[in-house]
Amino acid sequence: MLVLLILHLVAALAAPLLVRWWGPRACYPLALAPAAAFGWAVARTPAVAHGGAVVETYPWIRQLDLDIALRVSTLSWLMTLLIGGVGALVLVYSAHYFSGGSTGLARFAAVLVAFAGAMLVLVFADDLLLLYVGWELTTIFSYLLIGQSTERRSSRWAAAQALTVTTLGGLAMLVGFIMLGEHAGTYRWSEISAQPLPGGGYLVGAVLLILAGALSKSAVLPFSSWLPVAMAAPTPVSAYLHAAAMVKAGVYLVGLLAPVLATVGPWRPVVQVAGVATMLLGGWAALRQTDLKLLLAYGTVSQLGLLVAVTGSGTPDAALAGTAMLLAHALFKAALFLVVGIIDHAAGTRDLRELSGLRHWSRPLFVVAVLAAASMAGVPPLVGFVAKEAVFDAFTDHPVLLAGLVAGTVLTVAYSARFLWGAFADRAGVEPVPPKSIAASLLVPPAVLAGAGLLAGPAASVLDDLLRPYADLLGGVDAHLALWAGPTPALGLSVVALLGGGLLFAVRGPLAPVLARLRSPVGGNQGYEWVVGRFDRLAIDVTGATQRGSLPQYLGVILLTLVLVPGAAMLSATPWRSRIPLWDSLLQPVVVLVITVAAVLAVGARRRLTAMLLVGMTGYGTAMLFVLHGAPDLALTQFLVETSTIAVFVLVLRRLPERFSARPLRRTRWVRRAIGATAGVVAAGLALTAVGARRAPDISAAFPDLAVAHGYGRNVVNVTLVDIRAWDTMGELAVLVVAATGVASLIFERSRTGPRPRRPEPGQRVSRRGRAVWLRGGPTLHEERRSIVLEVVIRLIFHTVVLFSLFLLFSGHNAPGGGFTGGLVAGLALVVRYLAGGRYELTEAVPIGAGPILGAGLAMAVGSGVVALLLGGSVLESAKVDRALPLIGDAHLVTSIFFDIGVYLVVIGLVLDILRSLGAEVDRHIEATGAATGGLAVDKGDRTS
Repeated sequence: MLVLLILHLVAALAAPLLVRWWGPRACYPLALAPAAAFGWAVARTPAVAHGGAVVETYPWIRQLDLDIALRVSTLSWLMTLLIGGVGALVLVYSAHYFSGGSTGLARFAAVLVAFAGAMLVLVFADDLLLLYVGWELTTIFSYLLIGQSTERRSSRWAAAQALTVTTLGGLAMLVGFIMLGEHAGTYRWSEISAQPLPGGGYLVGAVLLILAGALSKSAVLPFSSWLPVAMAAPTPVSAYLHAAAMVKAGVYLVGLLAPVLATVGPWRPVVQVAGVATMLLGGWAALRQTDLKLLLAYGTVSQLGLLVAVTGSGTPDAALAGTAMLLAHALFKAALFLVVGIIDHAAGTRDLRELSGLRHWSRPLFVVAVLAAASMAGVPPLVGFVAKEAVFDAFTDHPVLLAGLVAGTVLTVAYSARFLWGAFADRAGVEPVPPKSIAASLLVPPAVLAGAGLLAGPAASVLDDLLRPYADLLGGVDAHLALWAGPTPALGLSVVALLGGGLLFAVRGPLAPVLARLRSPVGGNQGYEWVVGRFDRLAIDVTGATQRGSLPQYLGVILLTLVLVPGAAMLSATPWRSRIPLWDSLLQPVVVLVITVAAVLAVGARRRLTAMLLVGMTGYGTAMLFVLHGAPDLALTQFLVETSTIAVFVLVLRRLPERFSARPLRRTRWVRRAIGATAGVVAAGLALTAVGARRAPDISAAFPDLAVAHGYGRNVVNVTLVDIRAWDTMGELAVLVVAATGVASLIFERSRTGPRPRRPEPGQRVSRRGRAVWLRGGPTLHEERRSIVLEVVIRLIFHTVVLFSLFLLFSGHNAPGGGFTGGLVAGLALVVRYLAGGRYELTEAVPIGAGPILGAGLAMAVGSGVVALLLGGSVLESAKVDRALPLIGDAHLVTSIFFDIGVYLVVIGLVLDILRSLGAEVDRHIEATGAATGGLAVDKGDRTS
C-alpha cells in the first residue's frame, strides 16, 4: 500500500515534465498509477473476500505514537477499486479531451494524480489522524482542480466555496476525531471498533462533529450548495471528484463508522433525515435544470443523500444495499458525466434546449448513455436495479423512511428520462447538431463504465459474496443481492418508482409552471453568499472597532490578555509561596537596579534616540546577569544582538521625528506604566510557576554528556544548536531568511545588490587625483557626514574583526562562540564600515547581493543534514573525522561545522540585507527626496538622527 502511495507521488511530480514532453498524451502513462491501485485491489480480492484485511504499519511520529497504519478491508477495498479504476479511465479520457490545447494541463494532470493518491491515503488509513491528513489533502487538491480555469471568476468562486465548506466541516471532524480517540484511548479504528465505547454526552458531541465533516464532504443538506457550483470544473474533474471519488469520501466515512457509532443517539436521525431530505430536494432541483451537467450535479446531490441515509442506517441489510449502491452510483454517474463532456466537446453546448438529433450521428454514444441512465433509474438488468431493490428491501420495516426513498426514486427516474430526452431527442425548430467523429479515447472510458454496470447486474450473486463481509460487521444479514428475488414488496416498489417517474416525465409540459413556482425562496448558493457576506461585514466591523492604527493600543490589549487569562490561572498555583533565593551575588541586585532604572526612564523619555539607548541598557544589563550566572556564550550573544539591534534602530530613526508626539496625555501614561508593570509581574510569576511545576526530570541535564559523546564538543550551547536540537536551528534559519526577504521586499524599488557605479553625488567633494583614501566610499559622502578618524579606525580594525568572527565560528564547538555569534560579529563589522563610508563603501566591502549569501547559508545547513542521511546516519547527525596531517599533526573535524558555517552565512546575509534596505536604500530615498526639493535631504536625516 505504501508503494502505491509513493507511486502516485512520483507520478504527480513527474506529470509536468511528461506533459512538456508529450503534451496531452502524457495522460496515458500517468493513468498507470491509478490503474496499479485498481490492479492491486483486484489481486487482494481473496484476502478480503471472507472478512479478512490487508494490514501494513510503518513508524512515523514516535513522540505522538502516530504510525502510518494502513488497513484495507471490504469497504476500503471497494473504494480502492473505484478510485483506481475510474481514475485511470478519466486520465485516458483526458488525453483527448484536452488535445485541442489547454492552459494548465501540466498542473491538471499532476493534481489529478495527486488527488487519487490522497484518496488512497484516506481509504487506506486505519489511524483517524492519518485519515484526516488524507481528507484535507483531497480538499486542497479538489480546490485546485475545481479552479482549473483560473482566468474565469466562476471557477475561482466555485473552488473557494468548495474549499470553505469542506474545510470547515473537516475542522469540525478533526475535533470529533480527537474527542473520539481520547474517549476510546486509541486512534486506531480497528482497535476502537473491537472494544465497547463508553456512552454519554461526550460521545454524542464527538459523533455530531464527525457527521458535520462527513455531510459537508458529501454535499448533504445543509452543505449541498457547493457541489452544483463546482460544475465550473472541467468535465473529467466532475466525473472523478463529484461522481466517483471526493464526494464519496463522506459516504465512506459514514459507512466506516456506522458499525460502531450507529447506535449513538443522534446518529440515525441525522443521517436519515438529512439524507432523505437531500434526495428529495436534489431530485426536484434536477428536474428544473436545462444544463445537462447541472442536471447530473443535482442528481448527484440527490443520490448522495440516498447513500448517506442507507449506509448510515447501521443495519446489516442496509449496509449491504449501501455498498451495492455505492458501486452502482460510481459506475453510472461517472459514465454520464463523461458522456456530457463528449456532447459539450462535439456540439459546443450543454443546454438541452439547443441539442437535437445527437442519437443519429453517434449510436454508440447513445447506447452508452442509455445504459448509464437506465442504471441510474433502476431499470433491470443493470446494477442500479439490483442496488435499488436491495435498498427497498432493507427498509420494508420503516414505512416513513421507505416512503421518502420511493419518492426520491420516482424523481430519479424522471430526471434520468429528462437527461436522455434532453441530450438525444429530436426537437422541432432546433437545428440538428452536425455529425462529428468521436475519438476512441473519449468513448471507451464511459463505455467501459456503462458496460461494467450492465455486467454487474447479472453478477449480483458474486457481488453479494464480495460485499457481505462488510454487512456482517453489523450482525447477521438476511437479504441477498440478486437480479431476480421473486415477487417481493421491493419489486413492487421498483415498478411503482419506474411508472411514477415515467408519468412525472410524461407530464413535464403541464408541470413546467409548477416546477418554476415550487422552489426555495433562497437557493443554497444564495444562502452561502449571504452567510459569507455577513461574516465579511462582521469582520469589517470588528476590524474597524479594534484596528485603530495605534500600536500602543494593540500592545496594551495583548498585555491585558496576558494579565487576565494566564495571570488568573497563575494565581491558583500561588508561586509566591515557594522559597526563592533573591540573589547569588551582591552584584546581581546592582545590575537589576540598573535595568529597572533604565526601563522606567525609557517609559518617560521624550526623544526616540534616548528611549532606544535606555532600552539597550536593559539588554546589556540582561547580558551582565548571564555573565554573573556563568553563561559566557549567552552573554556574548546577548551583547552582540543588543548592539546589532541598536544599529538597526539608528538606521530606522533617520526617517522618524526626533521626538515622540505630545500624546499620550499624562494620565494615560500612568495607565500604560501600570499595564507594563503588571505584565512584568505576571511574566515573572509565570516563569516561577513553570519552573516550580516541573515533575519530570530536566532533559537538559543530559546535554553536557550528550555534547561530548555525540556532538564531540565541550561548548554545550553551541553543540545544542548545531547537533542536539539542530532541527530547531534549521527552522530559525528559515525564519531569518524569510525575515530578510520580507524587509527587503518592503523597502527596495530596484536591485538588492547595491549601488553601481560608485560616483560622487552632485555637490559632494571628490578626493584629488593620486591622493590615498582610507575608505574608497568616503569621498562620496557629503562633507558634514565624513569622519576621517572613523575612516582610519575602520580601515585598521575591519579585517581584524572579520578574522575574529572566523575565530569564533571555528572555535565555538569547544569555547564560547559559534556560527551565530561569529555571524553577528562579521555583521557588526559591515555595520561600522557602512556608517563610516556610506552605501558605496558597503558595496565595496561586499560586492554581491544578500540573496546569494542567504541562499548559500541555507543550502549548506540543509546540505549537511542531507549528507549525514546519505551516509547512513540520521538527518543533521554529527560525525567526527580524525586525520594526521603533515606539519600539523592530529586534526579533528566535526561535520556539524558545516551546519555552523551555514548559520554564519545566513546571519551575515540578514545583516547585509538590513543594511542595504534600511541603510543604503533609505539613503537613496533621502537623496532622491532632497534632489526633488532642491535641497540635500541627507543633512536633515543626519541631524534628525
